[in-house]
Amino acid sequence: MTEFQYDLLVIGSGPSGQRAAIQAAKLHRRAAIIEQKEVLGGLCINTGTIPSKTLREAVLYLSGYRERNIYGASHTVKQNITMGDLLFRANNVIRHEIDVTRHQLMRNRVEVLVGKASFADPHTVRVNFADGQGERTVTAASIVIATGTNATREDHIPFDGQRIFISDDILGLRELPRTLAVVGAGVIGCEYASIFAALGVRVTIIDKRPQLLSFVDTEIAESLAYQLRENRVMLRLGEEVSGIEPFVDHRGNRVKILLASGKQIVAEKALYSIGRTGATADLNLAAAGLTPDARGRLKVNENYQTEVPHIYAAGDVIGFPSLASTSMEQGRLAACHAFDVRAKSVPELFPYGIYTIPEISFVGRTEEDLTRRVIPYEVGKAHYREIARGQILGSGVGLLKLVFHAETHELFGVHIIGEGASDLVHIGQAVMAFGGQVDYFINTVFNYPTLAECYKTAAFDGMNRLSA
Repeated sequence: MTEFQYDLLVIGSGPSGQRAAIQAAKLHRRAAIIEQKEVLGGLCINTGTIPSKTLREAVLYLSGYRERNIYGASHTVKQNITMGDLLFRANNVIRHEIDVTRHQLMRNRVEVLVGKASFADPHTVRVNFADGQGERTVTAASIVIATGTNATREDHIPFDGQRIFISDDILGLRELPRTLAVVGAGVIGCEYASIFAALGVRVTIIDKRPQLLSFVDTEIAESLAYQLRENRVMLRLGEEVSGIEPFVDHRGNRVKILLASGKQIVAEKALYSIGRTGATADLNLAAAGLTPDARGRLKVNENYQTEVPHIYAAGDVIGFPSLASTSMEQGRLAACHAFDVRAKSVPELFPYGIYTIPEISFVGRTEEDLTRRVIPYEVGKAHYREIARGQILGSGVGLLKLVFHAETHELFGVHIIGEGASDLVHIGQAVMAFGGQVDYFINTVFNYPTLAECYKTAAFDGMNRLSA
């Protein structure tokens, strides 16, 4: 590798890029990151995961949403919540996370080049520096593409960042709307729809698919749909958007969404969230021998290698599941493989966290998957309202479901909707990692009162179904 300036060159400083570069540094290799923006962390820290989850927490606190089951629907911590109130908390967290990322890279002696990257050949990348100081050519034995994605935009949609906007624009909104149309019921669309609805915004979700979040357990997805409707969210599923038009009337600036079925939906603002496109358009991939798909994403094998073996790709740029947690692991595994270091991971046990209100998390197989595979299974359920901790929290909404083999009792999946779901799921994940059975939860003592007791209640419920 002495003929190259770097052992590993990473393009992009998001979760997968950070982990890839730091893993290489810990293996005593010379690593560098190229980041086109002045701030580190990619979309995850600056406009995506961290801001959206912080906004969600600010909304839950300021709106008093969590305590309404106890103190009534009118309970709130602050009247007349503004975007400034929400951004105050988000900006503090963003600054902290950027500083933590910068310190981690410095501590591990990862060089950061601020500029726009493009391939000159499979081992050579040109860097156009962001500060106008010209261009530099760097070479590397191995390269990881971790550029992430951009929100998909349609040319015929008149985006202005205020009335008609994408998720990346939310931190720049000057005011909260009274009514909002969300086009696209994917993870991002559902998360923001539920966040705005918790503030009292009248939200309409439009999607041409017949069900929310088709990759989620059907019962859990249906529960989310029910809770959204309880928060006055209108679901227009099976509907296709034919156009979006801004207009002005006696009520001010508004937006009209035209549906292929002939319906019209009018709202103050529209969030366009139909998916994301790989941020690869400016990389000159052809010079590296790479060809992205129609949405700019790169295809990789089980080791995250592209069709050019020494060039890897990780994170959102390779598509589903596009989660920060899985992206981190992909970056680590890519770096390990590049230097012939044995590393093991279990993609089948990657947990999924969806930060709607209420939040959803799951790991393992769904009932629908097991039915298709003709595998005999049983389910056990526990509702938060049955658990003392659920009553203490004032959380009447919540369900934990265990899916396990009807004969061997092997745990196949854990599916949760409710407060703390993304933390609670890891108990089941650990049991599954060791090939555990649902009996484990029956024989284990959990702290009382905790939401973890749901596992014991659900296990008893499932075993009772079997004995019946």
